[in-house]
Amino acid sequence: MGEIVSLKLHRKRKERAAKEETAAENRAQFGRSKTEKTLTEAKNDKAAKDLDQHKREE
Repeated sequence: MGEIVSLKLHRKRKERAAKEETAAENRAQFGRSKTEKTLTEAKNDKAAKDLDQHKREE
């Protein structure tokens, strides 16, 4: 016969794994210093500005 598995424990383990994955994504996104944040913002602004300069006016 197969091994007896507690569905309640399996569900809880699955939820914990999902929460840990979300936490890891948040740490990567929000766990940055102020200089890193301003540098990223400046790069994004420059990229948007460069893209806007290439638009044609009609």
